[in-house]
Amino acid sequence: MRHSLSIAAITLGLAFAGAAQAQSTTDTRSVTVNGTVAQVCVLGAPAPTSINLGQMAATSGTRTGKLGAIADQSVSLPATFCNYGGTQITVVATALIEGNDEATPPSGFSKAVNFTANVSGWTPTAASVTTTAASDGSNATTTSGGPEQAQPNSTSLTLTLTNFSAPGDSILVAGGYNGLVTITLGPDGGH
Repeated sequence: MRHSLSIAAITLGLAFAGAAQAQSTTDTRSVTVNGTVAQVCVLGAPAPTSINLGQMAATSGTRTGKLGAIADQSVSLPATFCNYGGTQITVVATALIEGNDEATPPSGFSKAVNFTANVSGWTPTAASVTTTAASDGSNATTTSGGPEQAQPNSTSLTLTLTNFSAPGDSILVAGGYNGLVTITLGPDGGH
């Protein structure tokens, strides 16, 4: 009799083990994965990196000594992008100023050449600024921001320099002239 009781106990134990196993065959847990992407704007490397206008004054004819015709100049900034919206192009332009002579030029002469700088390609409307330097080179720098780009954007920009002029169409003082255009791409300053 003892022998049959032990067989019954083993059979009963196996039945409970099978029932316990059926109740916990799977279990699920979740692990959250996080990361961030920083806001980044990249201006492509300008090509060319500088513009040499050469001899700017006419050397013969009725405009001798005055600003001659200067063709529009272009610079490409390929592979420009911002990975977020709400950005704009800001352009700071400094007129070409003769830097060797500190003296104020006499009446009828100028040591400044103004121009317009347009940066196109970021939005349908270009960011544009025109320098307004006086004949003595004062007030040489002007700043302007373009419209907002609401979405992330990747494109090639073009800087075009146009409308070269001397204040009062004066005779240009001899010497070396230097100007500068600085382009900044980043968050829209108005927002």
